[in-house]
Amino acid sequence: MDLQLTGKTALITGGSKGIGLAVAEGFAAEGVNLILCARDPEILKSESMRIADEYGVEVENYAIDLSSAAEIEKFGAWLQTNYKQIDIFISNAGQGSEEKIETAPDSRWAYYLDLHLMASVRLSRILIPLMNEGGSMIFNSSICARQPLGYEPIYNTTKAALSMFSKCLANELISQNIRVNTMNPGLIITPDWRKTATSLGEKEGITADEYLDRLAKQLTPIGRFGTPAELARFFVFLASPMASYSVGSTYYVDGGWLNVVD
Repeated sequence: MDLQLTGKTALITGGSKGIGLAVAEGFAAEGVNLILCARDPEILKSESMRIADEYGVEVENYAIDLSSAAEIEKFGAWLQTNYKQIDIFISNAGQGSEEKIETAPDSRWAYYLDLHLMASVRLSRILIPLMNEGGSMIFNSSICARQPLGYEPIYNTTKAALSMFSKCLANELISQNIRVNTMNPGLIITPDWRKTATSLGEKEGITADEYLDRLAKQLTPIGRFGTPAELARFFVFLASPMASYSVGSTYYVDGGWLNVVD
């Protein structure tokens, strides 16, 4: 299938590893030029160069802490100076949390709200004027926005807020023919999941791999974690003109984990 993406430009946050990196490679394989953002400048630069070499597309990289409003403002000025049009926005940057509501301080809530919600709000304001008709935005939320995990209440709450923001933005922008949708992944194996599994597994005296395998068998009918590449293929299709009637929807890619009809 020709996804009609060749020559378009996509901005991907959290694009240096995990889901974001897989999505970047998926777009690159379709001939999409990339702007990748992440915190670690060395990893970001290395992966950007590799993708450009492997796929023959243009790849810019910009190191940024997206929890910082000031850094996003500078990034916005850079985008407006260097780009007349951006066709696709994948808001993917984020990380898991582990805390108790009773003891988590305000500063922890503020950090995750800035990273998961306000980064998307701030970047959307910047990108809307750069998107012509036919643009697409996808916000990477989580199944935890609908079906929370008990150990990360702040992650659950801020991802739920992101999902609602995405729906509201979809209603606002469709009159400009800019499509907005939400992705709610389930268990996708990422560096962040391995970090979490290491931490939680140590408390039980088991390895990260043992923790992940047990969790997948407990939660998902498919019995395993998905790969970033499996999820990335859905992102690429949804951002393409082939998904032109998909507006304001939430898609669960979760191996059957969601326990309600949605």
